[in-house]
Amino acid sequence: MRKCVATGEMKPKKELIRIVRSKEGEVSIDLTGKQSGRGAYLTLDRDVIELAKKKNVLANQLSVQIDPSLYEQLLELVDKEKH
Repeated sequence: MRKCVATGEMKPKKELIRIVRSKEGEVSIDLTGKQSGRGAYLTLDRDVIELAKKKNVLANQLSVQIDPSLYEQLLELVDKEKH
């Protein structure tokens, strides 16, 4: 079980997507869940991703600026999951 940083809900790891910050400060989506670095979990849901973007949750959790394109990539993943 992991905690979604946007909603605070505990969910199985499979229902969440991991966003990781490397030692170099690069932020990426960790599809394997195994990349090294500081990780934060988000529920793979459009509303939750929009909430995280609005509240700047990932920037606070990972202590780094988040590029808006990361949120676009997350939303694309949500759309892929539904099809």
